[in-house]
Amino acid sequence: MPTPLASIEAEALLLSPEDRAVLADHLLASLATEREVEDAWAVEVERRIIEVEAGRMSVSPIEEAIARAKQSLQ
Repeated sequence: MPTPLASIEAEALLLSPEDRAVLADHLLASLATEREVEDAWAVEVERRIIEVEAGRMSVSPIEEAIARAKQSLQ
């Protein structure tokens, strides 16, 4: 008889790649405290701002970014 974890894993693997990514994101987020997540994002946002302002990173309009993300999931 499969364990509950094995059953859940087998069902999760039947999901679409997009749904598996959302599930994985939710599971990972559940492991950290809200404060840890907020602190990590604050550090990442600051790092990205510095990179953009220094010209080491470019930005794209949101519509282009979403289109690229959707394309990569196909």
